[in-house]
Amino acid sequence: MGPMKLFTSLCLLMCFWINVPAFAAERKIQVVTSLFPLYDFARQVGGDKVEVSLLLPPGVEAHDFEPKPGDMIKINRADIFIFTGKFMEPWTANLTKGSDNQSLLVLDASQGIILLKDRAEEKGVDPHIWLDLANAQKMVNTIAGCFKAKDPANSKFYQDNSLSYNKQLQALDREYQAALAKCRQKVMISGGHFAFGYLAKRYNLQYQAAYRGFGTDAEPTVRDLLDLINKIKKYQVKYIFYEELINPKVANTLAQETGAGLLKLNSAHNLTRDEWEKGVTFLTIMAENLITLKVGLSCQ
Repeated sequence: MGPMKLFTSLCLLMCFWINVPAFAAERKIQVVTSLFPLYDFARQVGGDKVEVSLLLPPGVEAHDFEPKPGDMIKINRADIFIFTGKFMEPWTANLTKGSDNQSLLVLDASQGIILLKDRAEEKGVDPHIWLDLANAQKMVNTIAGCFKAKDPANSKFYQDNSLSYNKQLQALDREYQAALAKCRQKVMISGGHFAFGYLAKRYNLQYQAAYRGFGTDAEPTVRDLLDLINKIKKYQVKYIFYEELINPKVANTLAQETGAGLLKLNSAHNLTRDEWEKGVTFLTIMAENLITLKVGLSCQ
């Protein structure tokens, strides 16, 4: 072997040796999330430094989800597990408790957020915190803090990403405030469960849902339906909202009894398979919700 070939071979060998630690350092943080908003927030904050997966399969309603053995395997392989809180996903306690992953960092994304109390006749609190875009920004900051704690070397990267994404959330929040301040109708009626309380509070809307609870297992009584029908007529409500991934039979009944139209409002728990394949994001969901609300509430 000539001197030049020997020199080239040594250089290649040294370059390979030098790059071995770099490859190890570039391993992506494995993040598992419970609900779609968390999945999208984690992707926005983590960028190419993280690999994020969602426990909920496309098309599955969040309140009806039951973890499977494969979900435990995901948790055992993860570096970080992010959930919304014990009120939204009570099943996470057993899931994480059963894990033998000693290094797993479990993050409750609702920390620091004031939870709305349930209506007088119910118990508990409203867990749908992400539908207030100010809360969504707090969740983004919480996730960024978690990533920085797990990966201090890339703290600035996560901080910059969270600031950039929160600017988009702030801009959309301003659009909501400007548009919903000009609505002729301030009464918002849902034929589903009580999912939009945070959104209504944020934008000064009166809100009532057909289902008595925050889940989908407490169907309205005849008295509840009659009460809603009276309110729809009293306030001349033109549209009744119904949710994605939930059978709109109650909303249909209310529409038939009152002559009101139906509009789908997305609570962003999860995506349909078609939405998943199209790459729908939290921002696009909320932007479409605003368009729907402007129609449903007769906004100028």
